[in-house]
Amino acid sequence: MSTNVILPKWGLTMEDGTIVAWHVGEGDTVVEGEMIAEVETEKVENELQAPCAGVVARILVDEEDTVDIGTVLAIIAEDEAEAATIREG
Repeated sequence: MSTNVILPKWGLTMEDGTIVAWHVGEGDTVVEGEMIAEVETEKVENELQAPCAGVVARILVDEEDTVDIGTVLAIIAEDEAEAATIREG
């Protein structure tokens, strides 16, 4: 089963965040807690960590895009077979 990576709310007044850089790409294997992206919020850069282990199936938000809290940023699949199915759409 795949897991959505969402933009969390890191601060009381936070409303959105900007993807500064992705540290993974589609098809990369990640472990839970690994930094997968840098996100700027209210002029502070935060490390976005993988919520689970698996394979990055799809990245849905480009670098420099600003999105609201709760936006799905990426999808992590359990394995490469599931990731391939997700990429095929």
